[in-house]
Amino acid sequence: MHSGQVKKITPSVSTLCLLLSILFISSCKDQAGSSAIGFKLPEQYQSVALGEDVKVELDVPKDANITSATYLLDGKVVATKNNAESVLFKTTGQSVGIKVITAIVGNEDKTDTLTTNIELRSNVKPELYGYKIIKTYPHDTSSYTQGLEYHNGRLLESTGKEGHSTLRWVDISSGKALQKTDLDKQYFGEGSTLVGDKIVMLTYKTNTGMVYDAKTFKQLSTFPYQTSREGWGLCYNGKQLIMSDGSNRLYFMDKDTYKDQHAIDVYDNEGMVDSINELEYIDGKIYANIYTKNYLVVIDPSSGIVEKKIDLSGLLEDGYFKTEEDISNNVLNGIAWDKQGKRLFVTGKKWPKLFEISLVPKK
Repeated sequence: MHSGQVKKITPSVSTLCLLLSILFISSCKDQAGSSAIGFKLPEQYQSVALGEDVKVELDVPKDANITSATYLLDGKVVATKNNAESVLFKTTGQSVGIKVITAIVGNEDKTDTLTTNIELRSNVKPELYGYKIIKTYPHDTSSYTQGLEYHNGRLLESTGKEGHSTLRWVDISSGKALQKTDLDKQYFGEGSTLVGDKIVMLTYKTNTGMVYDAKTFKQLSTFPYQTSREGWGLCYNGKQLIMSDGSNRLYFMDKDTYKDQHAIDVYDNEGMVDSINELEYIDGKIYANIYTKNYLVVIDPSSGIVEKKIDLSGLLEDGYFKTEEDISNNVLNGIAWDKQGKRLFVTGKKWPKLFEISLVPKK
């Protein structure tokens, strides 16, 4: 969601499928009655802090004779038994989010496959940071900033809204476009990132990514999204593209084929972190805007855990935007990192300034 009043985030396809599977499994178990093998532990959708052990125990009818049991976590075998004894799953080293526990149970001459789910939540309280302004630069107030990156003294910026979406190289000192191309009016431009001699850019609801020549801005190709519901933020970690879609999920994509390779869910110590927007990859971590919020989060890309929270309140002067529509829409968005100079830049949609900041720990 990048224009208009903020709406409640709808569940992702994976979440809906999960809920349907929960209802289906519960219904089947109820219909089968007490003679069916099921899970005694864990409870369906039980919340577990990352690092805690999960006890898995079967609910076995008295007349059953369990001869084998293979247990899997997200499709990977974690334990085997030749009886119905309980097992402990280690969660250390896992990523947070919804996990599927499967038990393949041998009951004399037949085999039952059982499935349940748990939610692994973050056990880390994010470190809190504020900021210090190092320097300010002009920013084009017509730019509805969706993507922002720093490369060799220039900013790569992509902007949004139908009929106003652009891709541009920007002079950092003046804020003026050095080179610009307009997207077709049907597209609402989103995040962008430089990959070698190409620029990859997302669009909002048209299920279309675009590939441009970085020097000429000639459009080279397009590609469809696979499992993400929309296009929001995009960054590049040197090996894969990382994409957000406004949920709490990040998608890791092949940099050449643009196909999804895996995904992580993002959690802090209070639960899922939704509305993840513009992304920047900095020193092995993912920095992300949260849509309509005046803070950034710093995400561990291996676990999905939010490790830091950066409060950027007060960057934009009070009262700059006058109408409720402008205040609601023209929010903090845009993170750029000068890797060589170790400089961090942030801005917002139609903001008058780009800010170079340093992070200051909060006591």
